[in-house]
Amino acid sequence: MGTFYWPMEIGPLDGSRYETVNALVDTGASFSQIPSSLLLELGIVPARIVESQLADGSIVQDRVGHLRIRIDGRETYSTVLFGEEGSPILMGSYALEGVVLAVDPSNNRLVDLRVTR
Repeated sequence: MGTFYWPMEIGPLDGSRYETVNALVDTGASFSQIPSSLLLELGIVPARIVESQLADGSIVQDRVGHLRIRIDGRETYSTVLFGEEGSPILMGSYALEGVVLAVDPSNNRLVDLRVTR
């Protein structure tokens, strides 16, 4: 699957404002990742520290918080990693599932998710 970017709006839990970011769609990432400075500017604060496993297998400590995400007009609450400055903005699988969207790898786009039960 190729990589592609998709617009995502992020904001505090109260929905008082949103910032649009261009996020790298990364279904291999559980949570979305946004630079810490942007999250703090929006009033989103860390809730706790979690252990994350990187692609190379190493384990790091990450700050996580909660925010509102809007993708293609669909809105949900989500968990977000506080990224280092200069790190890529990632749209993780938790956010995609929250707005009931999936990746169409052939066309590099987001599509309706068929929910299984």
